[in-house]
Amino acid sequence: MKDFWENVSRYPRFFITISLGIFYFLFERLKPLFERPLTAIALTGVLVAGFFFIAFTLRAMLGLNPI
Repeated sequence: MKDFWENVSRYPRFFITISLGIFYFLFERLKPLFERPLTAIALTGVLVAGFFFIAFTLRAMLGLNPI
């Protein structure tokens, strides 16, 4: 039973490591696009629009704020 709880306690560390790895990979792939002003503005707009789209969609789905 001790081994079971030891393995369960490793899952949060694994989750954090995988999440940080994904964000680092995405950042490294998008970093060259921020070197030119035009693509930086476009990419920033896409990221902000994506965030608002997800936020509004979740609010509507969960009924937190009627739109």
